[in-house]
Amino acid sequence: MVETRKLAAILAADVVGFSRMTRADEDGTLARLRTLRQELIDPTVSANNGRVFKRTGDGVLVEFRSVVDAVRCAIEVQKAMTSRNVGEPDDRRIEFRVGVHLGDVVEESDGDLMGDGVNIAARLEGVAEPGGVWLSSAAYEQVRDKLRETFIDLGEESLKNIARAMRVYAFLPEGGPAPSPRPAEQGRSLRPRLSIVVLPFANFGGNPDQDYFVDGVTESLTTDLSRIRGSFVIARNTAFSYKGKRFDVKTIGRELNVRYALEGSVQRSGSRMRINVEFIDAESGNHLWAERFDKPMADLLDMQDEIVGRLADQIGAHLTVAEAQRAARSVNPDSMDLYFQGRLWLNKGVSYETLTRARGYFERAAALDPDNLAAIHGTAIVDTLAVTTYAIDEPAMRMNSAHATLTQLLLREPNNARFRFLGPTPGLDQSLHAGAR
Repeated sequence: MVETRKLAAILAADVVGFSRMTRADEDGTLARLRTLRQELIDPTVSANNGRVFKRTGDGVLVEFRSVVDAVRCAIEVQKAMTSRNVGEPDDRRIEFRVGVHLGDVVEESDGDLMGDGVNIAARLEGVAEPGGVWLSSAAYEQVRDKLRETFIDLGEESLKNIARAMRVYAFLPEGGPAPSPRPAEQGRSLRPRLSIVVLPFANFGGNPDQDYFVDGVTESLTTDLSRIRGSFVIARNTAFSYKGKRFDVKTIGRELNVRYALEGSVQRSGSRMRINVEFIDAESGNHLWAERFDKPMADLLDMQDEIVGRLADQIGAHLTVAEAQRAARSVNPDSMDLYFQGRLWLNKGVSYETLTRARGYFERAAALDPDNLAAIHGTAIVDTLAVTTYAIDEPAMRMNSAHATLTQLLLREPNNARFRFLGPTPGLDQSLHAGAR
């Protein structure tokens, strides 16, 4: 038998609790799995240039030439399964665990693959959380700057029959279960929510006449972001101590005890100005969002005001989304975690499901902490949007409830401008504003 060694990205997946499901309803479970293979799994594998080289009952092993293709395929399947499982009883839900590894494999003449590259992917799948995608460090290094999704560093993981512990990274769909905390994460200092440092923007091109504009963008962004309710923004003088220095964002995050960092650059080319901005998770180093502005040269102060205003609005929205996604992974969510998850559901747009989910989180947050006025305000927003966008039962009662809630909030905080109207709260992204109009 001819054998060939090569480097390959291997995806391993299986169904969580498959034996239990087949004992309860073998025919129905197998029929649903066959349908999933035909309608979702095989087409998604094919679309991402994968090759199924082995099926093991409820499991599958797939080869990809690219780790990016492998991880993108896994994420697409898991997100699709999250949507398919909405409304399904727990005993009928099919959930997958997925492991992805980049490693050396042996290809046999019949196309089968063997070796550590396959074994490690299978072991990762075996310890992955339901609905999750777990990556080895070798796989993660290939995708960390190429996919928009956020991956959680789970630290060192001991895998069965694998000699050395391996660093593992996880992707979990929104609303998925949180991964079990790893020993390396226990005792880690809790960084403040909505905490961010605006690092001094770089002046590409070195034109000293442009320095005042570059520094002005940094200072104005620091000021505008500090107006976001509940935010913790590092002072301008502290942030500027990093100006002109080479720095690692994760190191700065630890030194300043912040969760997020904003960095950027300004470059002038002829009659145009280009500004690049990146929003980064300071704990993991992952890039969460990026934006580029190409503007014709005009009055620099007017340009600065326009760009800073647009950036502050977008960053405020992305801060909320990042906190909500972090909260969704919390093992023991507190009142603010639940509040941010409610905000995330509002950000998905205005529909019966999103409003119902959002109100549920806001109610749980207020029940845990009656002083969480933002959560109480969230219930009023949901009621108003439900009345104005849907034909619901007893609209007058829902609107009266919203106004009564607002009155109580204003009695507690009469100077809080957010409590003076029943519209989308500042910082929610454009999809919410569009849906509320």
